[in-house]
Amino acid sequence: MSDLVLLLVTGLGLGALYFIAASGLSLIYGLMGVLNFAHGAFMTAGAYAGWLTMDALPESWPTGSRLVLALLVAVVVGTVIGVVVEVVLIRPLYRHHIQQVLVTVGLSLAGVAAAQGIWGSDPRPVDKPVWMTTTSDVLGARLPNDRLVYVVAAVALFLGLMALLHLTRLGLVIRAGVENRTMVEALGINVRRTFTVVFAIGGAAAGLAGVLYSQYAGAVSPAQGGSLLIFAFIVVVIGGMGSLPGTAVAAVVVGLVQQLANYYAASGVGDLSVVLLLALVLLLRPTSLKGAPA
Repeated sequence: MSDLVLLLVTGLGLGALYFIAASGLSLIYGLMGVLNFAHGAFMTAGAYAGWLTMDALPESWPTGSRLVLALLVAVVVGTVIGVVVEVVLIRPLYRHHIQQVLVTVGLSLAGVAAAQGIWGSDPRPVDKPVWMTTTSDVLGARLPNDRLVYVVAAVALFLGLMALLHLTRLGLVIRAGVENRTMVEALGINVRRTFTVVFAIGGAAAGLAGVLYSQYAGAVSPAQGGSLLIFAFIVVVIGGMGSLPGTAVAAVVVGLVQQLANYYAASGVGDLSVVLLLALVLLLRPTSLKGAPA
C-alpha cells in the first residue's frame, strides 16, 4: 500500500510539472491559435535566470528565500521574453501559420545554441532547500516534499488562470477576441494588446516551469527546456488543444502513467508508455486535437 501511495504522489508531482510547462502552451494556442515551439526556450531562459539569481545572492541567506526570489525573477524574465517575441516576431505573422512555426522553431534552436555558447553544454547544479530534499510520512509512505511543492504550485496556477479567464474583464476581452475579433475591435478594444498580455502570461508560466523543473532535475542545462517541451506538447494534444482543464487532466494522467510504467515494467518504459498513450488517444479520439478554449 505504501508503495502505491508513493507512486501516485510522485506521479502526481510529475504531472504537476507537466501542467505548469503545458499551461502557457495551451493558453497561447487556445486563445491565439499560435503553436509556440519556442516555449522550451522560454523555460530554459527561466531556469538559467533562476540559477543565476540563486548563485548571485549571499550564501548566508536561507536557500528557500533564494529560491522564492529566483522564481520571481524567472517569472519576470519569462514575461519580458514573451512580450518581446510576440511583438517582434509573432504579431506580423498572425495570418501566416507556417511562418509562425518556422520562426518559433528557429528561435528554439537559437535559444539552445545561445545557452550552450554562454554557459556550456554541461549541466550546472542548483541549490535546493533542505525541506524539499527530505520526506514526509503519509499513510505509511515516505513522500518527497518537493513533489508536494509542485502540486501546490500547479493547483495555484490552474485556479489563477481560470479565474483570470472567467472572472475578470481581461479574460472576457480575451475570449471575446478569439470568438469575434472584428466586433471587439469595433468596440474600441485593442485586441493586439490583449494578445500580447496572453503571450506574457504564457512566458511567465514557462519561467516558473523552468525553475521548478531545474529543482526536480537538480541542475540546469541548455537542452532542459526542449525535453520538457516534448511532454508539454503531448499533454496539450491529449487534453485537447487549447483546453486548460483538459490539459490539467492530461498532465495528471501522463505523470501517473509514466511513473507506474517505470516502476512496474522497467526504467525507461514510462516514456514509451506516454507515446503509446498519445497514439491511442489520437486513434480513438482524433477530435482531441481541436479541443475547446479554456
